[in-house]
Amino acid sequence: MQSIRLTLRPSLLAALLATTFCMPAMASKPVSWDDILNDDKTTGDVLSYGLGLKAQRYSPLSKVNTRNVDALVPAWSFSFGGEKQRGQEAQALVHDGVIYVTASYSRIFAIDARSGKRLWEYEARLPDDIRPCCDVVNRGAAIYGDKLYFGTLDAAIVALNKDTGKVVWRKKFGDHKVGYTMTGAPFIIKDQQSGRVLLVHGSSGDEFGVVGWLFARDPDTGEEVWARPMVEGHVGRLNGKESTPTGDKDAPSWPRDKDGNLVDAWNHGGGAPWQTASFDSEKNTIVIGAGNPAPWNTWHRTKEGDDPRNWDSLFTSGQAYVDASTGELKGFFQHTPNDAWDFSGNNSIVLFEYKDAQTGKQVKASAHADRNGFFFVTDRDKLSSGAGYPNKPTALIGAWPFVEGITWASGFDLKTGRPIEKNNRPQLPQDGAEKGDSIFVSPPFLGGTNWMPMSYSQQTGLFYIPANHWAMDYWTEKLTYKAGSAYLGQGFRIKRLFDDHVGTLRAIDPKTGKIVWQHKEKFPLWAGTMTTAGGLLFTGTSDGFVKAFDAKNGKELWKFQTGSGVVSVPITWEMDGEQYIGIQSGYGGAVPLWGGDMADLTKQVTQGGSMWVFKLARSARK
Repeated sequence: MQSIRLTLRPSLLAALLATTFCMPAMASKPVSWDDILNDDKTTGDVLSYGLGLKAQRYSPLSKVNTRNVDALVPAWSFSFGGEKQRGQEAQALVHDGVIYVTASYSRIFAIDARSGKRLWEYEARLPDDIRPCCDVVNRGAAIYGDKLYFGTLDAAIVALNKDTGKVVWRKKFGDHKVGYTMTGAPFIIKDQQSGRVLLVHGSSGDEFGVVGWLFARDPDTGEEVWARPMVEGHVGRLNGKESTPTGDKDAPSWPRDKDGNLVDAWNHGGGAPWQTASFDSEKNTIVIGAGNPAPWNTWHRTKEGDDPRNWDSLFTSGQAYVDASTGELKGFFQHTPNDAWDFSGNNSIVLFEYKDAQTGKQVKASAHADRNGFFFVTDRDKLSSGAGYPNKPTALIGAWPFVEGITWASGFDLKTGRPIEKNNRPQLPQDGAEKGDSIFVSPPFLGGTNWMPMSYSQQTGLFYIPANHWAMDYWTEKLTYKAGSAYLGQGFRIKRLFDDHVGTLRAIDPKTGKIVWQHKEKFPLWAGTMTTAGGLLFTGTSDGFVKAFDAKNGKELWKFQTGSGVVSVPITWEMDGEQYIGIQSGYGGAVPLWGGDMADLTKQVTQGGSMWVFKLARSARK
């Protein structure tokens, strides 16, 4: 397997200094914790990744609705400029008439929401030896007080003054030369015990064999409050001192060699929480996905001669419940034990409530559509109270396939919380061969879904998953860890599963697992979804369209061609009495880099880099 380091275009300006371009701007009001706490209810701003602490991506706005959405027209578009186009995967924020949006190569822009005029721009200085796995993307920022926060590809997090773009502080959290980086959006929470507001973020880099960490920082100074490693047996930090190991200090879910030492993979175990958290304020619990174990080759995380299904590689490829005060791991549910397929577990964990049909009681649940092809509903109260090391007592309510053709498991045992595997793990090379026999796997490591966040409608009670039907040929390869190089031990090629489509937008009932409706797309779906009280579902497509659907039945109601693939996350807000829709256009991400047959399919998509904002035509406004 060749190194997956992305070749970057040299930039003399970026090599010399971080840049900020400013125009005079009026200082806007600070963002309070109450503003963030109520983000899901207010309509004049977007202050959190997920449009609220529960990450439901549902807006109470209804001025744009199923009756008039076909009258949406562009209000303006803004080009991110330069040669640094690549993939634009961010979700924008909106505050006091200003849009804050991140872009590829660790850039962030402040844009006048009414006119599309640039107010300021910040470009991080990036060294030549960064190690981005899956394109040079950035998925968004956080906002609090008078500051904006976002991560950079050289494993740092930066705080900027939201009115000027000037750097307030910058903190490195890992060595970018060995593979640490940051692509996910940070998140603001409030520790309900101390009353202290915290900035929470994770690390990226599983494919380079680093141990994943979740951090909490003082948003004013950037100083670390606590840090939690996501591989069992590694020790966390609290207030600058060692705290407790994650899980069991002896790490029994990772094997030891014949001398009793933990296998080398444990030192490079992955588990990076590289997506954005949700927050259960009632339980004072951060809920976040943990990434795939490293290396991908499951035999390097299995005791020699044993069955890989007897090992779990905790705490990877699952959903973690972390105490906001201390960073302690309170509970965990593993989606893919001893993950052999890079199914990871990072994509969003959405918090929601529903009434149990048998008991009539309200259930506080978490929903997660995993790359492994299963849609999980778990009891978040149980998990926040310590269930699961790993899954006993199980907090699993349901696990249903949301794509066709799953080859690795037939389902999940609700009593144990464990998968019912199909004996579809890759095998070791035989008789001195350099690689093992190829097997057919679906979904592939790109997943039944991937990073792109799903949404929940409080109107329909359904979840909306941007899913894909595809597969891969998959084989083991010999490997040795080398700092800064890909640490996989697997070879692959992505393939088609069906001739007529790859993307499949799906509405699923979280009580039954029933697919209520679906919409097929020729190209892979790689954009997030958003629902509104206007009965709408918004998303984007890899061939350049922004689309709106009827959330009840999946009927396509409107589309607009942006000129490049859409792989970002839509938002909506109200301003001057009108409802606006915003989304970024600019094709990239993992598919054109890793996608085999899919990369060939999408070569026809032109690159771009722009922010589009839409509103109703004057004739349709009431």
